[in-house]
Amino acid sequence: MVVTIKNSHVVKPATPTMTGRVSLSEWDQIGTITHVPTIYFYKPSQTQSNAIINNLKDSLSHALVPFYLLAGRLHWIGRGRLELECNAMGVTLIEAESESKLEDFGDFLPSPEYQNLIPNVDYAVPLHELPLLLVQLTIFQCGGISLGLTISHAVVDGKSALQFMSEWARISRGEPSGMLPFLDRKVMRAGDPPSAPPQFDHAEFGLPPLLLGKLNNTEERKKKTTIAMLRLTKNQVEKLKNMANEGRSIDTSIRGYTRYETLTGHVWRSVCKARLHKPEQPTTLAVCVDSRRRVQPPLPDGYFGNASLDVIAVSHAGELLSKPLGYAASKIREAIETVTDEYVRSATDFLKNQPDLTRFQDIHALRGADGPFYGNPNIAVVSWLTLPIYGLDFGWGEEIYMGPGTHDFDGDSLLLPSPNEEGSVILAICLQVAHMEAFKQCFYEEISLN
Repeated sequence: MVVTIKNSHVVKPATPTMTGRVSLSEWDQIGTITHVPTIYFYKPSQTQSNAIINNLKDSLSHALVPFYLLAGRLHWIGRGRLELECNAMGVTLIEAESESKLEDFGDFLPSPEYQNLIPNVDYAVPLHELPLLLVQLTIFQCGGISLGLTISHAVVDGKSALQFMSEWARISRGEPSGMLPFLDRKVMRAGDPPSAPPQFDHAEFGLPPLLLGKLNNTEERKKKTTIAMLRLTKNQVEKLKNMANEGRSIDTSIRGYTRYETLTGHVWRSVCKARLHKPEQPTTLAVCVDSRRRVQPPLPDGYFGNASLDVIAVSHAGELLSKPLGYAASKIREAIETVTDEYVRSATDFLKNQPDLTRFQDIHALRGADGPFYGNPNIAVVSWLTLPIYGLDFGWGEEIYMGPGTHDFDGDSLLLPSPNEEGSVILAICLQVAHMEAFKQCFYEEISLN
């Protein structure tokens, strides 16, 4: 696919905004600190392409007034820590066109071609020169549109990114603002001295298990990966939930395993089977938990920043595969239920006490050899099941597809609600090429057998 860049704009806030350095919370500075890509596809619009780009530029500049943090730049301040400089340097908006047509994308399975539709972030450039948000509008030969963007995970998590996109689209449609962002990171105690030693043993900050007999994960990091988008119908989801809850107490006060706990347990078991793990192989599953309503008091509505914690479920492949699905779901629930106000505060204290945060930063987008690695024999499953990911209308109609950009890291996976059928789910998963076909078979086999 040939994509021609026609123009690149630096878009700055429409009116003056606050300037100066802003402290980031510990949660902004660990995990993925690089940019995260997303893409939207739209049907052909009756609006002229020059009117579309002008409206996008204008609405983006107005959206950057309340969301002025995104127009700033990150700075390393030593000890693996970052600060955000609010300097209105702006974000990048690229105009592009392609001779391809929407029909060429089929069912929009993420592919390497998406790299032409999403702005590239050049990490060879000093961090303090990189925009925190880059957007590319591509007009196809048929008149269809894609909007590809990549946004710094050191500044926002998924919920905050979607809040910004929703407000930008609202302004683009000419509607009044909705929820304004809450920008004060101090509610996550950024910059305060630790109040006490951590109360808990935070295993999630340790290194995940290695393959048995291996001293490091260097070889696993190098292996070629591929992506699959697997669909489960509402009936298949219900079937899995029934399997997970089979044999549990009929006491109605005991909460049944959720859709996320069930599906994630099923993914974990299927991955272990596909990777042909030995029964004694330790394996962890990283679970991303939103703490906004779990801390006391709850974070203000519109909290703009990272408020999600990665916790881990731990087991052995033999236990996962020899026991019913409910066992895997129970391990995942245990991990999720650890995230209380006390646990979040304890984890914050743990991170504040660290002399250097580098080892907690996932910089695999830079092909680094350090930092956490949730590839073989581990996995990470992020849920977008309850996020308002669909219906982004900038004035030319809602998208016909929305999904992750290119993710090529073994063990990365994402659960999305299907846009077409209520109750059905899509799993976007990246695994080593050597394991993908076996995984697909395992993923559907158990459902069809039961």
